[in-house]
Formats: sequence, structure tokens, C-alpha cells
Amino acid sequence: MIDGERQLILSGSIHYPRSTPQMWPSLIQKSKEGGLNAIETYVFWNAHEPSRREYDFSGNLDLVRFIKTIQDQGLHAILRIGPYVCAEWNFGGFPVWLHNMPNITLRTNNEVFKNEMQNFTTLIVNMMKDEKLFASQGGPIILAQIENEYGNIMWEYGEDGKAYVNWCAELAQSYNIGVPWIMCQQDDAPEPMINTCNGFYCDQFSPNRKNSPKIWTENWSGWFKGWGDSYPHRPAEDLAFAVGRFFQYGGSLMNYYMYHGGTNFGHTSGGPYITTSYDYDAPLDEYGNLNQPKWGHLKELHEVLISVQKALLNGERRDIDYGNMMSATVYSYQGKSVCFLGNANSSNAFTVEFENTNYTVPAWSVTILPDCFTEAYNTAKVNSQTSIMVKKPNAADDAEEPSNLKWDWKNEDFEEIKYGTVVDSDLTTSELLDQKAVTNDTSDYLWYMTSIVVDEKDAFVGKNVTLQVNTSGHILHAFFNSKHIGSKLAQNGHYDFVFEQDVQLTLGTNQLSLLSATVGLPNYGANFDKRADGILGPVKLIDHSTNNTKDISSNEWIYKVGLQGQKLESYNPQKLNEAEWSSEGLPTNKMFVWYKTTFKSPLGEEPVVVNLLGLGKGEAWVNGKSIGRYWPSYISGKDGCPSVCYYNQTYKAENCRTNCGEPSMRWYHIPREFLNNEENVLVLFEEIGGTPSLVNIGTITVGKVCANAFEGSTLKLSCQGGKVFSEIKFASFGETEGTCGSFRKGRCESANSLSVIEQACLGKESCSIPVTEAFLGPTGCHSEIYRLAVEAVC
Repeated sequence: MIDGERQLILSGSIHYPRSTPQMWPSLIQKSKEGGLNAIETYVFWNAHEPSRREYDFSGNLDLVRFIKTIQDQGLHAILRIGPYVCAEWNFGGFPVWLHNMPNITLRTNNEVFKNEMQNFTTLIVNMMKDEKLFASQGGPIILAQIENEYGNIMWEYGEDGKAYVNWCAELAQSYNIGVPWIMCQQDDAPEPMINTCNGFYCDQFSPNRKNSPKIWTENWSGWFKGWGDSYPHRPAEDLAFAVGRFFQYGGSLMNYYMYHGGTNFGHTSGGPYITTSYDYDAPLDEYGNLNQPKWGHLKELHEVLISVQKALLNGERRDIDYGNMMSATVYSYQGKSVCFLGNANSSNAFTVEFENTNYTVPAWSVTILPDCFTEAYNTAKVNSQTSIMVKKPNAADDAEEPSNLKWDWKNEDFEEIKYGTVVDSDLTTSELLDQKAVTNDTSDYLWYMTSIVVDEKDAFVGKNVTLQVNTSGHILHAFFNSKHIGSKLAQNGHYDFVFEQDVQLTLGTNQLSLLSATVGLPNYGANFDKRADGILGPVKLIDHSTNNTKDISSNEWIYKVGLQGQKLESYNPQKLNEAEWSSEGLPTNKMFVWYKTTFKSPLGEEPVVVNLLGLGKGEAWVNGKSIGRYWPSYISGKDGCPSVCYYNQTYKAENCRTNCGEPSMRWYHIPREFLNNEENVLVLFEEIGGTPSLVNIGTITVGKVCANAFEGSTLKLSCQGGKVFSEIKFASFGETEGTCGSFRKGRCESANSLSVIEQACLGKESCSIPVTEAFLGPTGCHSEIYRLAVEAVC
């Protein structure tokens, strides 16, 4: 109930730290144009409180500004405080300092944790209250969430888990915010908490109390991507089918997770091994462009649902089961009726007689009849354009060839013990420590260094022995007596591994330096915070010829956090010491190198990207701001990408993948907010070796659009971004065949198709075409299905 009336809520997740304040108005406006009336976001504890009681709400962490931007567009807001968020975000949104507090256990009936959680939650609630942002105060926030998906793992915590859930509910209610609180995936949510559903499908979900609304907090619009993964894709038809089924069976609020995924800037991606891109195959892509046809197909669905919302929320419901997973649902209200015809059979279309009329419902689809007679929408019939995105070279540069970027470089020296010490070391102890306990998540990198003293009587002196390192870090680089002796990375989800390499111990003092690197901390699962990272040992020297073993785990270990270049802020244009950099003898395929170059800001307003193909692994900064980790050398497997994507199947993240055998990510987003008017500085830290010669700056835009719309619809075509249609490569109305890029004329067509489309669209940014014989001309034959196929260049 909002403002005294029941409203159907169509919401979309946009995470403010995964975009920028300059992007927020456009993202929210496009969401509104797409038919949404609410925006949802998590609140990210570790971003806002990176150190205990030190807070950051600046820049893209300005939560109040984000909520007010939603309000400015006239939309509702859903605030999921958590403060555990999952979200494929580093450590699930928990600050690592929290993990390092004595006597703490996260997400259970632990007083240390509850005190910290209450402190942060209170801070956020009071911030919203002070700005009058809750709906009870006239603001946009209509729902708030406490905890997150705890029911999935609560069993692991036993009675303490149940006590913790009750405490969360009591804490939430104590704030008296005047709007309901929700708990997702929590079947036993205590009253008055509203339990909600997350998943690809939630039509069969029922809340745990009869009078609670049926809420879908996370309708997964696609899926996230890990390093080494191909691209996930959820077809628009299946996503629309899931939404149609949810509202057919009594849904009242649905939220797309994600509607805009965005970018994991800096070290914010979790996992481990979650990519910098959090595109998620959402209706708005990583850069904020419309992901067509998904955005357009859903927009049409939203318009139909909103037009009948009074009947859906207030009407009397009647279900009819035809068998074979075919059903009808009728909502009757104030003398009017709204009907859904749902076919959950994945193989066969069904023709049913309903209200004295025959309707054919395609497999795995829902048809909506707003008046129980006229078909206004079917989830399997896509009438929206498909946009083919292209990357364009940076027209602002004097030369377009990537080789013309001029590079400077400097080494990142590896750390080692000299004269018994390490400059600026952070800790010395005689045990191997969890990496998080030392770094506090201030860096991906931690040096573990020790000395191995060998005298003449030592059985190992002069021998080739095996260094064995048992580690739970994600990547290990090993150096022995000033030489790199090898590296190894975790693969296939196995983050505990053993590194082995032969070394020769010399008489006297031998130096061992191990660099452990993480690639995002865990973000999900029971006790995920207890999983150790880094080198926990044992670390051994093994003489296989005699089976002698020397365990050096209890040696004196010297720890140093991060890289020297990080401490010097070599990525910051204001702190660059030009004397340290060289333009001569540019190294390639060399580990531990810093590169820097300059480029001009691309012209126009199209999103800016940098192609980092050719590099190995590392991190990139533009004008001192991190655009995230890069790893273009990590290639996805060659298998698992079908030649044809079938929407009519229960969706799984493995379905419909693309880009097999290619880098998981080669294009990295540079928000225009990061750019200067003229010259910009790009800095790269290359960890494993690569070449910057292929790196280039460009923009991303719509290159061409295709459509294959059904007769009776209205086809809307758009180039976006101020561009206009320059060529109609194909247009045919009739029994057309083929797909985008390979359309073919069928046995009959309207002879005027091409000329009509050219007249309607050429030279225009957008055009609207009624898909009818009256507008396009007669086809000269009789068919049950006519379609308009178009391929146009922007």
C-alpha cells in the first residue's frame, strides 16, 4: 500500500558503487523509460567503513545522493541494508577489519559482531531518516531489508542462527522507519518481517504468512562472470516468461537483479575470481547502453502489467488447469477481467479454447489478454530490435593505430631480506599468518620472507632440494636467492594448492621471498569469512634422495604488505616521479613492470573503453582512479558455447554461453567522469608479463540494429547516442527467413518493404513502423504469420 493505494512494483537493481554519480541520472531515466517504477540497491559496508569508525560517503559512495536521484525521477527505492550483501562483492560487503576483531564470528549470535552490525545499520537508517528519505516521511524508500539470504545457510549455525535471525528482526523493528522490512530467502522470517524469494523463477513461491505480499527480490536477469569463464546470457524470452508466470500467480513486487550491473572498480570484485565487469547480461549493459532486445522486450511487458495492475492486486483470482503444464488465470475486478494463458511445456505449443476463442500459446511462454480477449503480449514473441554494439577507435588521438601510444616504464623490484631486515616491513613473527590478518584488505599482495641458514654440517648443503609451499592464496610468485623460480595460480575453483620447485641451498644464508596475491575474497556460503587466504603452510624443503624434510613454517617470517609502486602511488599523476620512468628499451613479457602512457579524451558522449589485449594480469588506473583488475591472458574454455541458444528450457548459468576460447575480458570501462578535458594518464601494473603495444582507447556504440517483428506489433528502431540510420541493408515484410546478418526473403513479401523502411528511418536517430499490410503494403499471399525483418546500419 503506497499513498493509500496498492501498486504493482516493477523494480531493478542498480548498485551505486558500480557506476558513477554522472551515470546515475541516465541509468535511472533509462530504467523509468523501460517501465520500472522502483530502483533497488544494496548498501556496501566495507566501502563505507574501510577502517573502523572511519566513514566514506564521497563520490560514487554518496548513498544519499543516489537515493535522491531516484526520487528526482519520481521512482520508489528499495534499500537492502544487509549489511551482508553477497553480490559477488569483495568479502560479501563485510570490512576485513571486522573479521580481524578478537572473539568475533560473523552472521550469528555473537555479541562482538552484533554490536558492529548494529552500529553500521543504525548509521545508515539515521542517515536516511535525517534526509527524510523513507516513504513514511515523504521520501522514496518503500522497503528496507535486514540480513540477506541467511536462510540458505542458517542450518550451519544451529540455535545461534535462529537467535540471530530473531535479533535481526527486533533490531529492524526498533528503528520505527514506517515502511516494511523484508528478509529474502528466509522462510521462517519472524513477524512482521516479510520473507521474499530470490532465483531465476519464483512463480511457485508463497510467503510464510497468508496476508504477506508475494515479493521477488532477485529475478536474476543473467549471471556474473569469473576469470576463465565465457559470457553468460539469459534470453529475453525466458526472462519475460519468468516475469509473466510470477504475476500470473499472484506476484505483487518483482526486482530484476541486475537491471544495470556495472563495473567492479578497484578491488571490489569478490568470488574469488569475479571479473571486473559485472555486466550480468542485464537490460542495461555495463556501460549504460540499452541491452537490446532484452530492454525493449521487457518494456513492452511492463507497460501491459501496469495497465492491468488494479485487477491483479485487488481482483478475485481463478486458475484453470488444462494439463500438460498449460494453464489459464483470470483476475476479475469491478466488472472487468484480465487473463493469463501460461504454457510451461518446454517442447510444445498448445492451442486452447478459452472464452469461446482459440489461442495458440508457444512453448515456454505466457500470453496476456488485458480484456480476456485481445492478445496484447506474448513472452516468446520478441518485437524489439537487437542492437549490435561495436568499438570505435579514439578519434581525438592524432593517430588511430594502437602502436602510437607512447609508453614509459619502470620496474617493480621484488622484496627480499637484506642484512637481516626488510625496509618498511609490517610485521615479523615465527608463524605463517592468514593474509587478511596482515593486509586488512588494503592490497591484493602480501610478501612472506624468511632466511634459511645452512652450515657445513647441514645435510641439505649443496644439494638440489624441493621447495614445497602449501598455500590458500590465489596466486603465488616465488623468489629464491634473488631469482624468480616460478609462479602458480589456483584454477577450476580450487584455491588451495601446492607449489613445488627445485632449489639449491648454498652455504650460509639463503633468502626466500614468497608473494601471495588474492583475486577477490569469498562472498558467499556458511562461514565464508573463516576461509583462510595466503600462505598457511606448511612450507618445506624436501630432499627426495634421502627423504629428509626441513619444515620452515616456524622460521622467523617478515611480512610486507603491497607493492612498492602502490606505496609510492605510481598510478597517481600528481605523485609521478618522472626520473623513475624510462621511455627506452620498453620491456615485454616481463613480470613486475609498471607502464604509463597518455591519451586524449574521446570526442562525444559514448562510453569509453580501453582494450588491454596483449597484457597478462594486473591493475589499471586512469588519472589516478582504479578501473579494476585486468587479466586478458585468462582464456575461457573452448567448449560450452552452443551454436543456437534455445530459450524454451529451464535457465541455468551454463546455458546459452558465448565467447568460448576467448579472453574472459579484454575491454575495460573508463567512466567519462574519470577523464580530463584533454590529456589523460593511463597507468598499468603488469604482474605476470605482457605487452602494452596492442593497448588502445575507444568508444562503444550501436553499429547496426536488426529486428524480426511479428505482424500487428509496432517496431521501434533506434541508433541511440545521437547517431542516425545511414543504410537499410535488408528489409522484408512477409514470410522472411534467417537471423540477423543472414536474413532472406521468403516465398512472398511486400514489394514496398525496403522503400517504406528507408523513407521512415534513413537520416533519423529513431523510427517507428507499424507492422501491418496497411503500412508496408500487401504481401500477395495468405499466411498465418507475417514478420518484418530489418537490418539497418547506424
